[in-house]
Amino acid sequence: MPLPKAELHLHIEGTLEPELAFELAARNGVALPYADTEALREAYRFEDLQSFLNLYYELMAVLRTERDFEDLADAYLARAAAQGVRHAEIFFDPQAHLARGVGMGTVVEGLWRALGDSEATHGVSTRLIMCFLRDESAESALETLDAAKPYLDRITGVGLDSAEVGHPPVKFRAVYEAAAALGLRRVAHAGEEGPPEYITEALDVLGVERVDHGLRCMEDPALVERLVRERIPLTLCPLSNVRLRTVDVLADHPLPAMLDAGLVCTVNSDDPAYFGGYAGDNFDAVRSELGLDEERLRELARNSFTASFLEDDEKLRARYLAEVEAYVF
Repeated sequence: MPLPKAELHLHIEGTLEPELAFELAARNGVALPYADTEALREAYRFEDLQSFLNLYYELMAVLRTERDFEDLADAYLARAAAQGVRHAEIFFDPQAHLARGVGMGTVVEGLWRALGDSEATHGVSTRLIMCFLRDESAESALETLDAAKPYLDRITGVGLDSAEVGHPPVKFRAVYEAAAALGLRRVAHAGEEGPPEYITEALDVLGVERVDHGLRCMEDPALVERLVRERIPLTLCPLSNVRLRTVDVLADHPLPAMLDAGLVCTVNSDDPAYFGGYAGDNFDAVRSELGLDEERLRELARNSFTASFLEDDEKLRARYLAEVEAYVF
């Protein structure tokens, strides 16, 4: 039985495995420019974040109906549960679907068909976080938030993702203020490829409660001090960092130094179909490549539940934390 954990940094569109991509393409009459699943897997070799994003958006063409989004989420939840995930806070990218003529309702209702009964089906509790694409306009983000208003009973928070460099958090001040006024939780990608200043800006301008990635905080000792003092969680994605060349090899990953500094780190899979591993695979990788001992792994699991948006169900959080403490490696 794997170590119980929460996954806090997971893009549902990034769980599209080649086999499912071809299945949905056939169902929807979409022609993919790849001969077969092996040829598509070969394309999963990326130079940087942008080269990944190009393929990521191209493959979204197969997602058309509520059933497609349900099948996508259900496949992820089954894999995640098998790797010890007990709670998942799942990102989705509505602008990428709206631009293709797929409505907000199709996306949210489809995902919810899987998420709504995931505790009963998979033993995994879930939350849904709507992300804005930072390389789209601030106006588009506001329009997207407006389109989501009928579905806010299903959406816990907002996030910010896609190409980071050249798109500082301050660009999205207005939409984050509007989201806060609606009672939505706030997270944002910052400090993956962008500079440490983006992390500070996400905290001060957007009011984020968690930083997604946050890897480059280590370049700014004063920022590290602040993140430790304010107990701001970081949702790290080690295998993603290697696949996108943010770190050359996993052995160079700063996770041990980050933990030693007192940062509230969590380990997640990001876009696991593209980056070579789900949540449990990331835990296994940092254990073997970074030499993390059992207590460090337990700390990462504990952090994941502490950092979860489970304020509406503290009994459930307490149950998950008890499972972590009772776990025998």
